[in-house]
Parts: sequence; structure tokens; C-alpha cells
Amino acid sequence: MQFSAAQIAMIINGKIEGNAEVSVGSFGKIEEATAGQLAFLANPKYEEYLYATQASIIIISDAQEIKSPVAATLIRVPDAYSAFATLLDKYQQIETQQLTGIQQPVYLHATAKIGDNVFIGAFAYIGENAVIADGAKIFPNVFVGNNVIVGQNTILHPGVKIYHHCNIGKNVIIHAGAIIGADGFGFAPQADGSFKKVPQIGNVVIEDNVEIGANSTIDRGTIGSTLIKSGAKLDNLLQVAHNVEIGNNSVIAAQAGISGSTKIGNNVMIGGQVGIVGHLQIADGSKINAQSGVSKSIKKTNTAVTGSPAYNYTAALRSQALARNLPEMEKRIKELEKMVKELSEKIR
Repeated sequence: MQFSAAQIAMIINGKIEGNAEVSVGSFGKIEEATAGQLAFLANPKYEEYLYATQASIIIISDAQEIKSPVAATLIRVPDAYSAFATLLDKYQQIETQQLTGIQQPVYLHATAKIGDNVFIGAFAYIGENAVIADGAKIFPNVFVGNNVIVGQNTILHPGVKIYHHCNIGKNVIIHAGAIIGADGFGFAPQADGSFKKVPQIGNVVIEDNVEIGANSTIDRGTIGSTLIKSGAKLDNLLQVAHNVEIGNNSVIAAQAGISGSTKIGNNVMIGGQVGIVGHLQIADGSKINAQSGVSKSIKKTNTAVTGSPAYNYTAALRSQALARNLPEMEKRIKELEKMVKELSEKIR
């Protein structure tokens, strides 16, 4: 597919500097792009490539100063990174919209309801009373269990497994290998030292515009629902336990683990490899630094924490700075002790 600078500028509401008729058919990194490709510049560290790149079109921010001649056509926007993301999204939509129909072989239960313009890839399984809404894309080897609802324009990438009774909203993207609705980790200790499984009879509810990364696992509720609210973005390799709630527009980086019944607020940012124990409340706007271990609720909004156990981010940085200075402080203390001893001897 070929797009002219004029067409691209229309999509991202940009202003053209240069030839509006030049066209591109693919994307490239600004330091590697060739003729016929589109690139963008958002990080000042890459500014030098603006003047050397072979890209035909470059998206730049309004604030970007031009210090040398640029061969490419420029499209100025308020935020180059956001505009590039918008453009990629449109490009991806065009590609996925072309996928329709049902490949063979697949298993479709007789009671399953399939909407219009749906794509179902080979070896998919669609269970009893499942609902696949208009425009949904079900890629090969996906399992959709009994009584599952998959919302409009939702994409389930290869190998996704959606267990029974789970609800997936509109415009959701679930990447390859993710498992939604497996049993929560519930076992009752017995007098003889063994553990008895507690049946997990709830489900998972994923609201609209959520994205879930590859090989992440979201367990069903013991009773009730594990809830991922609208706009949340979850990275690869996450573990979300039973009855967890993740708020609107919260983001969680890879390899984090959230224990059962913890409630995460709206607009929370959680770094990679964070561990959160169960039954906590994480306030709206909280920021949890990578590899932190959260063992207590965060009750104040917009709080930043780090460390294990996690505590106030600014205080933690001060403590780290003091710790680095301990050898020098020890040396100075010994010098002071020596001076005090010498003065004491003179006084005596």
C-alpha cells in the first residue's frame, strides 16, 4: 500500500514541509530508513539522522528546529511519537480489516453466534453459546470456551485461550499465548498437611480498549470476577491472580505479579518484575518502580514508591545516596574521633 505525504498529513493532522505528493509504502527507523519509507523523530538523541536519513517522509514535532538541509518531506505535528502511533494503528486496521471469513478446519459449536465481517483462523475452537461479535479477528489455534463473549473488533492472536464464561469487551487486543480465565491459586490447608482445591467458579471480565501481552495469565475469580477495566495496558508475561481489579488506563510492564483480591486504581503505572501481595489497595495515579515488592496498601493518590519492601520513591533515593556515602562518612568519623582524642590528651 502506498500513501502520499498529503494523505498521511490528513490522518495525523500534520503540516507538510516539502513535496506533498511523495509517497511511501513502508516504515523504517530514522537511522536505517531508505527511499520509499516513512520515519519519525521524537528523541533528541537521534536528531543527527534527520539530516542523513534516506527516508522519503519524516514526522517531526512542531518544536523541532531545522539546523541543516533535510532531503525528506517533513510533516510537523504537536507530538511526533503519538502521531506515529496513530498512523501505525490506522495501517494495522487496514491490514486486519481485510481478514474475513472462516478458514478450515475449525470447530464451531452449533449454538455459537458469529457476527458480520468476522475472521476465524484454522484450528480455532469456538464453544457452546459463545458469541463472536462483528469485526472480531480470531487467529489460528485460538480456544474460545463455552459462554464466552468476544466483543466487536477484538483481536485474539494465535494460541490465545479464553476459558468458559469470560467476557471480552470491544477493541481488545490479546496477544499470542495469553490465557484468560484459568483457575485461581486457591487451596485450603488440611489437618493432615495436604491441600484441598477450592473450586474457582467466577470469571474474568475485560472491558473495552484493553491490550494484553503475549503469554500473560489472568486467573478467574474464586467467586465473582477478575476485572480489567477500560483502557488498561498489560505487557507480556504477567500474572494476575483471582479477583484482582485493574483500573482504567493503568499500565503494567512485563513479569509483574499481582496476588489475589488486590485492587489497583486508575492511571497506575507498574514497572517490570514488580510483586504485589494480596488484598491490597493501590491508589489512583500510583507509580511503582521496577522490581519493587509492595507489601502494604498505597492509600494516597499519585504516590511513587520503590524498593522491597516498597516505600516513598524520593525518600528511597535519599537513602540510597546516603548508603553510597557511608564509606566516606566512616572515614570522616574516624578522623574526628582521632582529633577528639588528641584534644582530650592535650587538655589532660
